[in-house]
Amino acid sequence: MCGRLNVTDNPLLIELLEQLGIQLFSAAPAQMQLDLPIRTGRFICATNLVSIVLQQDGQRRLQDAVWWLLLEPTEQGFKPGPYTSFNTRADKLHVRGSAGFQPFRQQRCIIPASGFGETETLQGVNRYTDFMGKRALAFAGLYRTWLNKSTGELTYSCSIITLAPHPKLMPYHSKAMPMMLPSSAFDAWLDPHSSINEFDCLLQPKIDTGLLAIPINKPSLYQPIAEAIEIEPD
Repeated sequence: MCGRLNVTDNPLLIELLEQLGIQLFSAAPAQMQLDLPIRTGRFICATNLVSIVLQQDGQRRLQDAVWWLLLEPTEQGFKPGPYTSFNTRADKLHVRGSAGFQPFRQQRCIIPASGFGETETLQGVNRYTDFMGKRALAFAGLYRTWLNKSTGELTYSCSIITLAPHPKLMPYHSKAMPMMLPSSAFDAWLDPHSSINEFDCLLQPKIDTGLLAIPINKPSLYQPIAEAIEIEPD
């Protein structure tokens, strides 16, 4: 996965957040007001802040997190470290000492999104594809916390788990695919007390919802250069 997300404020995203137990509306007697404290954007890159859903002390909430799991201290706080960590490979989750080993066991999260982007390099030429879900996507994530000892402030960081490439997605990105959770797995994934053995079947490449693959000229411009292709779920 190349490291860009599309998070669009639309009914599909709102529906996903409600499924995840995130309160979206304030109960004002005169009117219902939408309160959507989620970071949105068509082109969110690795190292940017993203909104994650996590569960602590039995409560779920949205939390800002740096999309880069391994941070390092600075005079102002923390910044992304030198080792690429916006993704965590599934085959590293059981490797002791790896960045994702401990978070996979105790600090799992979900990154809500509308779509994602991939880049495939062929003969030195980059091909860019944006994917939009037929429903909002729940990416399987990991998070960590970093304490600023001077201020007591906590900084959160996160990564998206990547799986082996799926045959249907290999023409667009032949190295890996992001792990997308079905709604039936939400509760177990967010519960820090769940046994990781429950997730063995989820660590296999699977497309749980239909996707629309849109070839574009470049991520910063988002101009389609060919007809969109529908990718059916498994």
